[in-house]
Amino acid sequence: MRICMDADYEGMSRRAAAVMADQVRENPRSVLGLATGSSPVGMYAELSRLCRAGQITFRDVTTVNLDEYYGLTPDHEMSYRYFMEKNFFSLIDIPRENTHLPNGASLSPALECSRYDRLIESLGGIDLQLLGIGHDGHIGFNEPSDRFVPDTNYVKLTEETIRANARFFASEADVPRYALTMGIRAIMQAKKILMVVNGEGKADILCRALFGPITPAVPASILQLHPDVTLCADAAALSVIADKYPAAIEK
Repeated sequence: MRICMDADYEGMSRRAAAVMADQVRENPRSVLGLATGSSPVGMYAELSRLCRAGQITFRDVTTVNLDEYYGLTPDHEMSYRYFMEKNFFSLIDIPRENTHLPNGASLSPALECSRYDRLIESLGGIDLQLLGIGHDGHIGFNEPSDRFVPDTNYVKLTEETIRANARFFASEADVPRYALTMGIRAIMQAKKILMVVNGEGKADILCRALFGPITPAVPASILQLHPDVTLCADAAALSVIADKYPAAIEK
């Protein structure tokens, strides 16, 4: 695992964008697993800039997002499809038909989960999977549990996740209580994983995930078993690791 530290969010975002850009340049037909949330926004902005400057193209790239709120239509302004269109897809040259998210408006969550797993399998799996980490250690919407759930699944969000995501909604009551999320198997079968984390509030859980026991109580801890993980984080997010395991950090 490579743990890369930058002084601030902007530096972290540029470094993460460089990792993803290198992947696309090496394999223009890459399958990219993408994530939402505040952490990757800066990375998406930098990739969009590189695309506009003609330094990278996404014409032949295919994307599969980690998750989607259940009950929101793709055009809902709080849906993850809407987020991706606003922050990335509409700013680059990727064909819309090459971009995939779970369908949060599906009438059957079980059938939609199965469809999404079949889609990922039909693409040959994921070449590079982007991840963040929740304050409780979740990746995608794989919440703390007594087991790792392998397949795309319909999940009830924890109260902590609902509170954390409330900042994006008019009120906490508006946050959906359920989501569809890619399972642990597809994430761990990705050839490479890129993780972006920023802010002091993630420092403790990041250290537990990367250096603590591997347990479904901290879903991100399973990444310790993956052979090719790159973490791009700012100094605040790495403050605990820098204190306890300074030799692990690449600056």
